[in-house]
Amino acid sequence: MVAAEAIRLLKQANLTIATCESITGGGIGATFTDVPGSSAVFRGGLITYATDLKVSLAGVDEHFVREFGVINERTARQMALGTASSCRTDVGLSATGVAGPEWEDGEQPGTVWLGLALPVRWHDRIRGRQLQLEGDRAQIRAQTIELALGWLCECLREPAQSRGNSPGPAGCS
Repeated sequence: MVAAEAIRLLKQANLTIATCESITGGGIGATFTDVPGSSAVFRGGLITYATDLKVSLAGVDEHFVREFGVINERTARQMALGTASSCRTDVGLSATGVAGPEWEDGEQPGTVWLGLALPVRWHDRIRGRQLQLEGDRAQIRAQTIELALGWLCECLREPAQSRGNSPGPAGCS
């Protein structure tokens, strides 16, 4: 189970995490808390389904959102950073996107952006990753949860030398 692995890696690194979720509606946090012992690393999260909550709770730039919407890398990165700050954690993980069936912000269903805010010892500590997923609404949401946790694990497994002046492995950046 990928959530158990993420928890193991977070414990090993002595890190805490919080989530900021839109498309997944709290599903990433629920997946974390399904694992016994998750309270050692998981502090909680923000469910910012509404755009105004992304701004007021997660600190996403209101002017940017008005012009470009919320389905983009910048919003995902700001959501991750904002939740880490608000929840006082080392790591913030976010997900924003379109589960469908309708398009949103000019993006088709299956367009998802993940954001990850890592501690300063990671060179490229604020990251974004785009996903293009297929399936119905439930499938897109389930894939987003699984892929977000998998990406978190990839990034936490980076070798120490990747945390210096060189970027992380291609799978994580």
